[in-house]
Amino acid sequence: MAKKSRTAKSASRAAAKAAPRKTAKTKPTAKTASAAPAKPGRAAAPSARKALASKGRPAPAPRRRKQKVAISHHREEDFKADGLRAYAVYRDLGIADATHGLARAHVIRMLPPCNPHEVSKLHTHAVDFQMVYVLKGWVKSYLEGVGETLMQEGSCWTQPPKIRHMILDYSDDVELLEVILPADFKTVELST
Repeated sequence: MAKKSRTAKSASRAAAKAAPRKTAKTKPTAKTASAAPAKPGRAAAPSARKALASKGRPAPAPRRRKQKVAISHHREEDFKADGLRAYAVYRDLGIADATHGLARAHVIRMLPPCNPHEVSKLHTHAVDFQMVYVLKGWVKSYLEGVGETLMQEGSCWTQPPKIRHMILDYSDDVELLEVILPADFKTVELST
């Protein structure tokens, strides 16, 4: 067996490095796909995205329509009896239109005098978020898990989704600011 010269060995090594290597083709697993980060400027491979989603990470939120500016100035004629309750008038602040239904905000004026037989009805709202702020006067309410609470001018509270609640009494001059997500929601009256 003849010995190869050093230059022949070097030449064959260089040729071997330059030649494409043949390897067994395998599909990348979620583990190998997520281990190799995507190159800068390139999107991650579909298998890498699946691996991230399978690890319990939330999917990206759907794009919402662009919101508009909503400006509302106080005008008495904007208080209308077109809201949820017959014993109140509502001044819509234009938030539902500006947010394409994402949220609603209105000023609520309860009509005097308070009739506990009419207002004290246990109910829930299917909302994602609800906040009430007392602008004027006072309101006494019942919230499940909290009990009876007197809310006065400057008081603020949230009502978690589907919490049982009701109004018990209110002053003749009460005004409330209410913010709700989403703008349209279902109310369920409960029997007591």
